[in-house]
Amino acid sequence: MQHITDLKQIAQPFPNAVVTIGNFDGVHIGHQALFRQVIEKAKQVEGTAVVVSFAPHPVRVLKCDKHFPLITLYQQKVELIAATGIDVLVCIPFTLEFADIAARRFVKEILVDTIGMKAVIVGPDYSFGKKREGNIELLKEMGRHLGFEVIIADWVEAGPRRISSTEIRNLVMAGEVEAASTLLG
Repeated sequence: MQHITDLKQIAQPFPNAVVTIGNFDGVHIGHQALFRQVIEKAKQVEGTAVVVSFAPHPVRVLKCDKHFPLITLYQQKVELIAATGIDVLVCIPFTLEFADIAARRFVKEILVDTIGMKAVIVGPDYSFGKKREGNIELLKEMGRHLGFEVIIADWVEAGPRRISSTEIRNLVMAGEVEAASTLLG
């Protein structure tokens, strides 16, 4: 897997990039299912399977919470993503300046122009950009104009609950490590 930590390292857009975007803390079984969809779609379009993530975790920057609990350390996250078969991990340094980028600008300049996005796969409640102004409807609108497909992934559930990094953190803090381990896969 190619690991990019600065957008300036991308000399030209990736061929037919199929992208997913998120923090992916823990790389749990929900994330793994999403990555499988990205890889499968990339194979279908003879493209590149790309994960876009951020470091440090945005909560640590936006809420100045340096002690926000993470499930995995950054290097562990990189190793877990690499193990899924993703082609490229683009990890954007998350700063207050980056957080101030408008959603439309993020899509056009970073995802489409720099990375070469031809399809994006996100969860049903995905939001992004300055003050989370971007959402699935904005992605669909921009996709029509900029020529990329928007695919909404289904939630992965375990029993009565949806799998999420927040749920796993809560289980660990409650001492339910075995349950958390199951969700992490």
